[in-house]
Amino acid sequence: MRISIIIPAYNEAEHIAGTVEHLKSVGLGADLEVIVCDAGSTDDTCSIAAAEGAAVHFSPVKGRAGQMNHGAKQSSGDVLYFVHADTRPPSSFPKIIKKAITAGHDHGSFRTCFGYGPLILRINAWFTRFDKPFFRGGDQSIWVTRELFEHSGGYKEEMLIMEEYDLLDRLRELGNFHLAPEATLISARKYADNSWLRVQLANLKVVRMYRQGASQEVMLRTYRTMLNYRKNAF
Repeated sequence: MRISIIIPAYNEAEHIAGTVEHLKSVGLGADLEVIVCDAGSTDDTCSIAAAEGAAVHFSPVKGRAGQMNHGAKQSSGDVLYFVHADTRPPSSFPKIIKKAITAGHDHGSFRTCFGYGPLILRINAWFTRFDKPFFRGGDQSIWVTRELFEHSGGYKEEMLIMEEYDLLDRLRELGNFHLAPEATLISARKYADNSWLRVQLANLKVVRMYRQGASQEVMLRTYRTMLNYRKNAF
């Protein structure tokens, strides 16, 4: 069973080396590939990723949904594992995913933990143990069998935000979700640039707008207005 790890990236030179190195080191002995799908970075993201042993592909579509779809098309694995550029999956992720598939699951995710930041972030991490849509997202990383991903239609490339929530909603309707007790280590940079309260309010607002059917443009504008959004973010 081959696992294709797909990382969408845009100006992630600060984080990409550590992420690829981590994936390569914990995946030793496993049948996996690491694909970085870039959306036109103006820094050294691509050269750094290639130097660490990742296969670098350039997405014809700028935006995380298009990047992840393009990465999936370039991959050769039976399982697609979507990981953010600043995320460290648990060291045993290949075994966890394969064990879940053997048990009859076809997609899944992990809990989260933060490597630094205010202690209140532990509240966020604690709630990710519950299998509820609000506590799921791309930060926890998402794995899915190629068969189910293709059957679902993949990510909707017209989506500018909430594309991972949308995919998980559709995967849940078609397959059997698995929430692993192990945790991914995720960056707290969003909280460092804002505050815990501001991030929580922005997340709650946008999730509610998504459930109510708000347009992508309005949701993205609202999110960026409420937060000190990274200037180099896509």
